[in-house]
Amino acid sequence: MKIAFLMDKLQSIDPAFETTSHLMYECNQRGHNVYFLEPHDIYIRRNAVVARMYNITVSAGMAMPEYWQALIECLKKEDRIFETVTELDALFLRKDPPLNYQSLEFLAPVGHKVFMINRTDGQIIANSKLYALNFPNSIPETHVSRDPKRLIRIIEGFGGAMVVKPLQGFGGEGIIKVSTRDRENLISLIHYYTRASHPYEERVPIMVQEYLEAAREGDVRILMLDGEILGAMRRVPKEGEFRANVKAGGTVMPHTITPQQQFICATIKDRLSQDGLHFVGIDVIGDKLIEINCVSPGGIPRINMLDGVKLETKVIDFVERKVRERAAELDASTGEARAQNVP
Repeated sequence: MKIAFLMDKLQSIDPAFETTSHLMYECNQRGHNVYFLEPHDIYIRRNAVVARMYNITVSAGMAMPEYWQALIECLKKEDRIFETVTELDALFLRKDPPLNYQSLEFLAPVGHKVFMINRTDGQIIANSKLYALNFPNSIPETHVSRDPKRLIRIIEGFGGAMVVKPLQGFGGEGIIKVSTRDRENLISLIHYYTRASHPYEERVPIMVQEYLEAAREGDVRILMLDGEILGAMRRVPKEGEFRANVKAGGTVMPHTITPQQQFICATIKDRLSQDGLHFVGIDVIGDKLIEINCVSPGGIPRINMLDGVKLETKVIDFVERKVRERAAELDASTGEARAQNVP
């Protein structure tokens, strides 16, 4: 199979802790042709969606460090392959947020011809923290506004700590905990986040959400594949920090899924499937859904180390199955069309 990965520069990641490197490695180990491209490598040629890609297929059997070095050497050759995207069997869209909307727009017309993980339209609607509002009974009390006065009234009326979040971003970036104990700084922060000095229509809406005391014990990252639980880990914040994200210094621990977390996953699975979100990471605090990560969900290497598993094998098994199913459907429809044209 031809499997491509659209993401950020490979030289910038640590393959030991990057989910994408493990997915690439598994594809290479199975003998698939593996390609790499960045968002700006997609263009249109004679009405067709084309990508300029590196072939990063190398010899199988190497350990990850040697494999990654061989892969990086492929990028130094500056030897690109220019191929229509529909020649690919599968395409992983794993560029870190923020989304590159133009690349998704370029790919959208061929989304039904190439198996994409995750689907372009699904990523567009689900990359914002607002996507969790599709499941109001599973999330903490949440408010979103661009009016600083309204937001301050909400925080004051809530009577406890709340969390302020930008609607975009990842890795805990820009998330702060606020309360009315320091009202002067609270007002300043809300004004800053909403860009209150701008005209109302130019201000930035932000999310204000109930702070959950269970956050002191960290949060849980659950990876879901095709609507089912793939694996999970607990992330514990470092001392003096309330964010548990690994990028914010959190440490990881093994975790056993609770009945309430199973219920949350069952609640969201149909909507994820409807939106073509095959592989996602959800964040849960206590018994509440906090966020759904669909753009570049991570966690496979750490869960592997904690649980002694290889989750990437299940992901690639799933991709191979979906590609075979698509090929069978295409053959069936082609055969039916030919039959209808027989005199």
